[in-house]
Amino acid sequence: MRNSGASSTICRPATRADMSACADILNRWIDATPWMPRIHQHADVERYYLETVFPERTVIVAERNDRVAGFMALSSDHYVTALYVDDVHRGVGVGSNLLKTARSLSATELNLWTFEANGNAQRFYERQGFSAVSRTDGDNEEGLPDILYHWRGAGVRP
Repeated sequence: MRNSGASSTICRPATRADMSACADILNRWIDATPWMPRIHQHADVERYYLETVFPERTVIVAERNDRVAGFMALSSDHYVTALYVDDVHRGVGVGSNLLKTARSLSATELNLWTFEANGNAQRFYERQGFSAVSRTDGDNEEGLPDILYHWRGAGVRP
């Protein structure tokens, strides 16, 4: 499926063969983010994506120039459980296209968590129509404060 916005970005269902690229994007983000603790080794992240995320969630990859530029995982209960864009592809619509795909798969609502320290993600999600609805003091395996965001589809009553 081709999405508008970043015209050279194609979003498609992920295959098992994409899980290494997805884990690599996440691992590089963790390594490049000073406030993010490394909880799992690189190989464990890749194994988790291959053995757990891929079979249990809908995983969509965004390709640019025939490379995985970003990915998103969506659970059956309308949660975006992961959305990561490779550093060299940020700011060109990859994340927006992934969320557009998420909205096509879950038109009534979407929920997601982002870390309080991740101001860039907060601004991105708010531009995409998400609203902060709850906060924690670090009720996650990283022990970091986070924010629950919610998006409600057009015409859906609260």
